[in-house]
Amino acid sequence: MSDNHKEYDSLQHNPEPTAIPSEELVRALPKVDLHCHLDGSMRVQTIWELARERKVEMPAASVEELTQFFQPSNAAPSLPAYLKRFEYTLAVLQDAEALQRACYELCADAAAEKVLYLEVRFSPILHTRKGMRLTHVMNAVLEGMGKAERELDIKTGVIVCGIRNIPPDVSLRLAELTVAYRHQGVVGFDLAGMEDQYPAREHTEAFYLIRKNNINCTVHAGEAYGPDSIKQALHNLNTHRIGHGVRLKEDGDLLNYVNDHRIPLELCLTSNVHTGAVKSLESHPLRFYYDYGLRVTLNTDNRLFSNTTVTQEYLTACRTFGLSEQDLKNIIIMGFKSSFMSYKDKVAFLDRVLKDLRKPQTPF
Repeated sequence: MSDNHKEYDSLQHNPEPTAIPSEELVRALPKVDLHCHLDGSMRVQTIWELARERKVEMPAASVEELTQFFQPSNAAPSLPAYLKRFEYTLAVLQDAEALQRACYELCADAAAEKVLYLEVRFSPILHTRKGMRLTHVMNAVLEGMGKAERELDIKTGVIVCGIRNIPPDVSLRLAELTVAYRHQGVVGFDLAGMEDQYPAREHTEAFYLIRKNNINCTVHAGEAYGPDSIKQALHNLNTHRIGHGVRLKEDGDLLNYVNDHRIPLELCLTSNVHTGAVKSLESHPLRFYYDYGLRVTLNTDNRLFSNTTVTQEYLTACRTFGLSEQDLKNIIIMGFKSSFMSYKDKVAFLDRVLKDLRKPQTPF
């Protein structure tokens, strides 16, 4: 990389506490979202309209009731309970038109808060219930994302998800799909789903194919299961990033391995509370990870299910852990560095972002 952004993760280090940045300042800063699920980030109005058009039953009699249903307070703090709500969004995402609309709207919502780069992940196999072929699903998603890139100030990438609790041969099929679309907007492969009783090592064949084809990968690990889940993601699947990783702190040797190898953590504060991965925001390890030097990124996970935005995640981090404006900018830099963009695109984005971050900001 150029001298403007050598291999370190901050503009400067400022250990002294400073004022908490305002919402206006945070919204105006360039941002990135690396961990965002398409089917957990829809607009409620869109779900309602698609359900009515497609005669899909919803657990509500109006859009207002549906909004209330999706409020985080209605879900028990556990990953299985959190995941159940995907059934209602997936039910309306079974045709090309719906997928294109959901993708475009997600990108528009992100661009509106100055997210310059967005990686959207989803599992194509979950959108084939009404007969769509995997290739048709992929084409619809990429068309929606491409339309957003052409019309909005945002760059996007698609991450295809294998699912832990679906047979590993399906993950292999999805890995093959990822290989086919790698130069058409797909930037990576993931393993999502319930960690408990569904070990990552069972999906090694899919990830071997991904590695053999020089494709980026990330793995949900250390969210609902302990450090062994992270070990498998790293040493069995050879992941480049860790999705969540809140339980990494329980294994000091593993934590130092992650730190030494600059393996990024895709942290999702609000979601981690809603899934029960942490008991409270205050007990989240973000502050410890950041102070220790880990490469941390802040992300939404599911905009709808956690009622959040990238701006809100940064504000939550600042208000909960006393992060300063400089801390915020450091994490933004780490986010862009951790992306699955090509080296050339990453350098261009970092040049643009660093110039923006070095400008005097509006007082807060």
